[in-house]
Amino acid sequence: MPEVAYLDHAATTPLRPEALAAMTPYLTEVFGNPSGMHSVARAAKTGLEIAREEVAAGLGGAPSEVVFTGGGTEADNLAVLGAAHAAGSRGHRRVVTTAFEHKGVLAPAARLAGEGADVVYVGVGADGIVDLDRLADALDPSTVLVSVMLVNNEVGTIQPLDAVAALVRERVPEAILHTDAVQAVPWLPVAELTAPADLVSVSAHKFGGPKGVGALVVRSGIPLEARAIGGGQERGLRSGTVNVAGVVGMAAALCLTTEHRAADVARVTALRDRLAAGLDLIDGVHVHGDRTRAVAGNHHVRFDGVAAEALLVALDHEGVCAAAGSSCASGAAEPSHVLTAMGLTRDQARAAVRFSLGATSTDDDVDRALEVVPRAVEQLRGRARQPARVSR
Repeated sequence: MPEVAYLDHAATTPLRPEALAAMTPYLTEVFGNPSGMHSVARAAKTGLEIAREEVAAGLGGAPSEVVFTGGGTEADNLAVLGAAHAAGSRGHRRVVTTAFEHKGVLAPAARLAGEGADVVYVGVGADGIVDLDRLADALDPSTVLVSVMLVNNEVGTIQPLDAVAALVRERVPEAILHTDAVQAVPWLPVAELTAPADLVSVSAHKFGGPKGVGALVVRSGIPLEARAIGGGQERGLRSGTVNVAGVVGMAAALCLTTEHRAADVARVTALRDRLAAGLDLIDGVHVHGDRTRAVAGNHHVRFDGVAAEALLVALDHEGVCAAAGSSCASGAAEPSHVLTAMGLTRDQARAAVRFSLGATSTDDDVDRALEVVPRAVEQLRGRARQPARVSR
């Protein structure tokens, strides 16, 4: 595969070599089922529980509060459906979330609405930040669950989770607070910032771990109804044989991410700012969200007169990888719900492109993007200005 400038880290990150090394024994000789009683099973169980301790430390929870899942979306589903059902939201109870959450939250919220729950979607501003006044208005005594993400998965804006938690505790102290922290782990002190939340979702492949592995922190005493039942694994909250190798890889990646976060943030911020400054020189560029309140790796823009799909194809042809919308919505005809919630028109939303950097991003990646993007934009605009050919 030829060298590319990979600027789609918000979609997925390269597997850290250290994570692969940690996983390898559990893909080969330490192959036992951790639910068993014999020595081979116990070896796998030991690895699983050491990983649980490491993940708990990285996320600011106790080992007994970590539930391993198949990824961030499953963790979100377990949090939203599990907490709401445990609180009895099949009746006329309220669930509050934002209009620009990840679909892993919005889809289960819609299911709850179909079951009779009163689901309220709080608006967000053009700055990409949840409207706290509207949130306060939405919190009535029937509220059983509030879900507000820590970092938006498309525009990268950091939500004021401390202020959200303060409102929830003041107005509906019995309500459960969930946060999707999937996009936050590489950039923010997640253990500290998510401390006020009762439920916290993360996904390994967003910070150098393997795909198909995630975790939900479930604070002690928080009621949750299981979604996957049967074997009783993960304290009965997520039945099924645990992916031990994947969990071990996630733990290794999380430890490294936490250890190197400060240095990575400083280096990637400089790269992102250089990329942003170069793209700002292109006529008709628009930046989405308050960039002073976005994580280091995210730069989200649109170029007048250029459709995102066409631009991404042109960039890929020249070895630059970026994305339109969230990775889960790639290929969808509908414009981004995140951007329309922020006030963009459907056409404007269809033009939006996300450049996202990560721990492995380099100066060469930025140089390549700054060489290719302006040329691609100019070429696409030139084609758009050409008169249509009339067939004879």
